[in-house]
Amino acid sequence: MNYAETLSYLFGLGHETLAIKLGLKNISLLLAKLGNPQQAFTSVQISGTNGKGSTAAMLDAICNSAGLKSGLYTSPHLTSITERIRIAGEDISREEFAEHATQVRTAAEDLLIGSAIAALPSFFEQVTAIALLAFRKSNVAVAILETGMGGRLDATSAAEAQVVGITQIGLDHEEYLGESLTSIAREKAATIRRGVLAVLAPQEPDVMKVLLNQCVRSQVKPEIAGDNTKVEAVSDTGRFSVSFTTPRGRYENVRLALRGRHQIINAAVATALAEGLERYGFPITEAIVTGLETARHPGRLELFDTRPRYLLDGAHNTAGAIALREYLERYMRGELTLVFGAMREKRLHEIAEVLFPTAQKLILTKPDNPRAASVELLEEIARKVKPNAEIWCVPEPQAALQQARTCTPSDGVICITGSIYLVGELRNRIEGEVKTTSQRDDHVKRLKATDNRQR
Repeated sequence: MNYAETLSYLFGLGHETLAIKLGLKNISLLLAKLGNPQQAFTSVQISGTNGKGSTAAMLDAICNSAGLKSGLYTSPHLTSITERIRIAGEDISREEFAEHATQVRTAAEDLLIGSAIAALPSFFEQVTAIALLAFRKSNVAVAILETGMGGRLDATSAAEAQVVGITQIGLDHEEYLGESLTSIAREKAATIRRGVLAVLAPQEPDVMKVLLNQCVRSQVKPEIAGDNTKVEAVSDTGRFSVSFTTPRGRYENVRLALRGRHQIINAAVATALAEGLERYGFPITEAIVTGLETARHPGRLELFDTRPRYLLDGAHNTAGAIALREYLERYMRGELTLVFGAMREKRLHEIAEVLFPTAQKLILTKPDNPRAASVELLEEIARKVKPNAEIWCVPEPQAALQQARTCTPSDGVICITGSIYLVGELRNRIEGEVKTTSQRDDHVKRLKATDNRQR
């Protein structure tokens, strides 16, 4: 298959959440058919509700800073499926992605023809296998795997990672993982197995009890990250400078690249995971500071310093909305326009109650996703939460962005949020416009400099 054929095949398997198949049988058989690529490197699996992607990005940046060849597997992507697989800090090429996808498809169809499986592995299972194949071919030393959903039955668990991190746990994907925090915690806790090195973020007491009970059953002594952190300073755009003390070292005045107070705990987890990798023979702790100060995670409190400013954040659940609201209230000045679109199964009323009061203007839209909530549903919620607000219903995201530009003053802020899918749809256009404006400004500066010299 070429790249276009690969996309057609993978997306034809069904949307990764609507067609999800929780369970390890199919992915385990698929990986065995491919020669168990996951056995060629050391793996770190990161699960949790919020912060797992940021933590994975920080750990990957630490590995890159140390000169350690790492593979990073995350989901979902913003604009290109190749973003999900990074090797040594670079997205996999389209050609490589298609090559590995072809191998995975052949193996999956052979299993189906041989009646080893009853149905083709899902989109997420096959993309996970593509990532592990790519990592083996590239001879990565460490693979960093962000779980897609849950943990116990998530496809990434088939890699049987030697190091496990669990970020903060909240309510999300309840239709798959259970309606309570403790039931969700049990799914995440199952990634802790006998013999692994486990790092836990601070949790609600009931959640921590579930995680620690799993550690006892697995005879694992976990490390609780983030107990000894001190904020040294914070920039006017919400980048924190923090000192960390761990059982193995102290890291002074680390200026975190990722914005927001919530990134302090994620950085502490990434630090503990990096220290844990040293036990497996990877000397990377001297690169921790550089990695934390250079990590990138597009679409998460990503600020474009234009006029008006753009803030992109995929706050897709209540905890994420609370973190975004704290950031908006503390660091964003000027009139706020909120461009909001979300998935219909989310706790929309809770998210709206957190975010909508922060905005002077609301623009409700619908991401290009079969799970997306209609603008009519969002408007009904918005009218209840903020009855006197200026509200526009603009179903098409690109048109919603244009409406935001029209109604937001130049010293204001346009915040795009509610779903990472919405952020993905609009980010490329915003980034392209920012680059065009920057190039135009540079051109004007050169012309003025030339004019001044001629005078």
